[in-house]
Amino acid sequence: MKTSSTLPSLFPCRLARWLAAALAACMLWGAAQAAPLTDADEKSVRAVVEGQLAALARDDASAAFSFAAPSVRASVGSAAQFMALVRRSYPAIYRPASAAFLKPEDHHGQVLQRVQLMDDDGNAWLALYSLERQKDKSWRITGCQVVPNKGRMA
Repeated sequence: MKTSSTLPSLFPCRLARWLAAALAACMLWGAAQAAPLTDADEKSVRAVVEGQLAALARDDASAAFSFAAPSVRASVGSAAQFMALVRRSYPAIYRPASAAFLKPEDHHGQVLQRVQLMDDDGNAWLALYSLERQKDKSWRITGCQVVPNKGRMA
């Protein structure tokens, strides 16, 4: 009887250890599969975001739109609609007073480029750009989220 009462209590412990080991193995495998960004990749990623910010600053809708990934361009429709979307929904990136780029990070096949922004009113923002390498090896922006930056500016 004693053995039958200890079996149910041992099973959850063994299962938990097995699951923990499997999770650790998956995490190590995933980390091994993700190639770190090269210096050239980091520079290219930053150049794409800088290029779009510069195009927005000079109201060059076509150039700003060209930095977006094909899927984004298809969903937005046109350069004019893209510019209207940025002006309406992303005023912090439309014409920031300053921008400080943080080191880009590889995140499950996409690259995250964080940019600390300051607007003309002195408000701090954090823009989180996601970029994806295209078939031609170039980088294009797949999304951007802008949130108030409560932390320190770089």
